[in-house]
Amino acid sequence: MSFDLVFFGGTGDLAWRKLMPALFQAFRHGKLPPGGRIVAVAWEDFADDTYRIWLKERFHDVEGAKRPSDEEFARFAVLVRYLRVDLSKPEDYVRLRQWLDGPRDVEGHGADSAETVVLYLATSPHLFPQICQQLGAVGLNGPNVRVVLEKPLGHDLESAQEINRVVRSVFSETQAFRIDHYLGKSAVQNLMALRFGNALFEPLWRRESIANIQITLAEQLGVGTRGDFYDRTGALRDMIQNHALQLLTMIAMEPPSRNDANAIRDEKLKVLHALKPFTEDNVLRDVIRGQYRRGTVGGQPVPGYQEEAKVPSHSHTETFVALRTEVQNWRWSGVPFYLRTGKRLAAPEAQIVVNFRPAPHRIFPGANVPNKLVIKLQPEDGLELHLLAAKGSGPSEALSPVCLDLDFDEAFAENRVGGYERLLLEAIAGRLNLFVRSDEQEQAWRWIEPVLRAWERDNDISGGPRSYPAGTWGPAAASALVARDGFAWPEEQ
Repeated sequence: MSFDLVFFGGTGDLAWRKLMPALFQAFRHGKLPPGGRIVAVAWEDFADDTYRIWLKERFHDVEGAKRPSDEEFARFAVLVRYLRVDLSKPEDYVRLRQWLDGPRDVEGHGADSAETVVLYLATSPHLFPQICQQLGAVGLNGPNVRVVLEKPLGHDLESAQEINRVVRSVFSETQAFRIDHYLGKSAVQNLMALRFGNALFEPLWRRESIANIQITLAEQLGVGTRGDFYDRTGALRDMIQNHALQLLTMIAMEPPSRNDANAIRDEKLKVLHALKPFTEDNVLRDVIRGQYRRGTVGGQPVPGYQEEAKVPSHSHTETFVALRTEVQNWRWSGVPFYLRTGKRLAAPEAQIVVNFRPAPHRIFPGANVPNKLVIKLQPEDGLELHLLAAKGSGPSEALSPVCLDLDFDEAFAENRVGGYERLLLEAIAGRLNLFVRSDEQEQAWRWIEPVLRAWERDNDISGGPRSYPAGTWGPAAASALVARDGFAWPEEQ
């Protein structure tokens, strides 16, 4: 299958840090379909060879893989082209269309156009409407064309709806691939397999057996050089509205009728509609926001958020969020879901913890410790099942905790696929299962908007987010939020 994969923003951080290395990995593993071209589009005045040299200088290790040798990179670079395009000039889109329709190799041989064209918008989201309209104007929206939209899609519900309106005016919903790179992680894929490919857990996956579910997306890094972007965004928009809510929907969804994109996304949307709504009162009770101050990370002193470059000295932007919610349906009624994310936390860790209820009747001495299932997303992908077992023999033998640990890197060492690598291959193949539909995205914005409004009103009253030292697990109020229900975060158990 011949394809053209076009990156708008081809010289941006996302392109050279994530997308190009992911494509190289797919190439190295022999997973890229034959007859493909990778086209970087940006405003810099590069030739093909100049861009390839520029790209090679920026290639680093990707997801544990070794850096490419000169020979490996040279073979990959044959696929890479560069086209200078000013995104504000209609005539440059005409030139892009003509270039894509032209000969497919330097000798002028081969088909005149690709069977599949994937247009990846790795630019600022405010450019999405303009780019889509120009693509439509030159006819780059035919049935063989797919458009990939990188998050964040909008700043609030209104801006997200406007982006989706413009996208739908040019492309059909089946052509729009809204990306959330967490959905490309192996552990997330295996969450679907765990629930719907095995009979073991699904009978227990309900309020009668599960006490609470905790989703943690923790970063040890600060905002770095992205202070101006982050200060306009914050942790709620950056992580909760997309990544955390997508994980929640996959944990809480009903079994889909078939392994089909719309069947899966229909069930995820039902979960978003069933989330307990936020009001001004329960935002103050059930949502904790924080902002890191000076502290120590990895034994090294680090500045506070307001001391970072390009961050206002009196910023109220949150770098930490912890919240409590419920899925108000028959399966999950009364089960709290806790979501937590933040920067400059104690460890770089992303995981989902399913805490089961304790055994209803204790016949062994010692504490009745509940079982738990840990779905590890970062820094490694895997599953942990925490059980109780007897070490010795005899009726008075106390039970001890044991852990069954599945490491996906070890179990599937020969077939490991990174998150962006998987998503790019799925976009080329036209499979929408791992991408977000517009109604999902808009409902997620609709759910968090009361929180944003409550914070805007509260800034003048409370002075904004709670402070927490860098290198810790956030404000103490986040622990109190979970303790209120008689539970604790994993590091406190």
